[in-house]
Amino acid sequence: MKEKRRILFVDDEPKVLEGIRRMLRCLRKEWDMSFAGGGQEALDILADNHMDVVVSDMRMPGMTGVELLTQVKERYPTTVRIALSGQASQDIVLRCTGPVHQYLLKPTDAGVLKSTVERVCMLKEILSVDRLRGLTTQLESLPSMPALYAELQTQSESASVSLETLSRVISQDLAMSAKVLQLANSAFFGSPRRVSSPADAVAHLGLETVKALVLSVQVFSQLDDNARKTFSLDHLWKHSLAVASASRQIAISEEMDQEVVDHAFLAGLLHDVGKLALAVILPEEYGSTLQHALTQGIETHKAETDRLGATHAEVGAYLLGLWGYADPIIQAVAYHHRPAAAVSEGFDALTAAHVANALAGESDPPSSSAPSRIDRDYLEQLGLVERLEMWSDAFSQNDQTREAS
Repeated sequence: MKEKRRILFVDDEPKVLEGIRRMLRCLRKEWDMSFAGGGQEALDILADNHMDVVVSDMRMPGMTGVELLTQVKERYPTTVRIALSGQASQDIVLRCTGPVHQYLLKPTDAGVLKSTVERVCMLKEILSVDRLRGLTTQLESLPSMPALYAELQTQSESASVSLETLSRVISQDLAMSAKVLQLANSAFFGSPRRVSSPADAVAHLGLETVKALVLSVQVFSQLDDNARKTFSLDHLWKHSLAVASASRQIAISEEMDQEVVDHAFLAGLLHDVGKLALAVILPEEYGSTLQHALTQGIETHKAETDRLGATHAEVGAYLLGLWGYADPIIQAVAYHHRPAAAVSEGFDALTAAHVANALAGESDPPSSSAPSRIDRDYLEQLGLVERLEMWSDAFSQNDQTREAS
């Protein structure tokens, strides 16, 4: 029998809780639901009961939702934290960016609530190692390149800074790009369409919000000194950008619609975000793992499996799933080294990211671990193996153009 999801709903308004109870009554066979009228009551319930997900209002007397979910993060690291709130001030929204994984606006319907909870619960299937899942669930930010981080802080403190300047800085960094895309596509900053580029995300959030994120919330961070010795943020960014560009071009060459092209670009850009996460949560252990891959001349993801029990692909997909990224992007990130393991019926973002990652890896410096290999059997099954030479030639031409510019 399928194990029930354990969900805790928290709101200081009894009518709201009763409304949620009635709305979700049809899910009683699938969900084991608990209800708390405030933060302390929620903590009392959590002390005696494991919860997969906590869904909390933000504006509550005594203990706010931010304070509650911060304590949940610290005490119960594997529990996913979701905000369900009405119109909130910018100050509350910004303070949510750390302890909250996803944001839902009141009123919401049962379908949206169910799909959101089910999606985050199913992420366990992607990352099965409890230790890594707990550490990743606790992550609030990812490390940025020191020079860009310093420039972003300096520019944000300037009274004359422009949105274009902040966009330029953020768009050059993987961690910053991942976070602003998460926020721009969240319900609190709701866009009528999915925002698919870091520059568009910054424009959507606006100048004052971005400045506040930088100066008051610490949504961006720096890499630990020890981790920096074995981990190059600059190389990661250059590789990610090359994969993103190639993924997009491959999708365009296959005449995919704009949504698939956007997903291919984002999957390429974020495919290695799990490396950033591992460098933060396990700096020494991950540094040793990278060194092992280099000295043994093996692919990074194979060394990660041997040493950690899971790969950066799975950690990255889990993190992006917590942050509410679209399913095609999560799948592409999770399986970009082993695409045949995914459920796929044809060309998609995963196909583009897998091929682009392998092609870009062949151009990596000799100091890197062994490049990833293209799964020709996978492409053969999709009837696309004959397209590989054309994709490779196009990448080589683009690579030469990038080096010349």
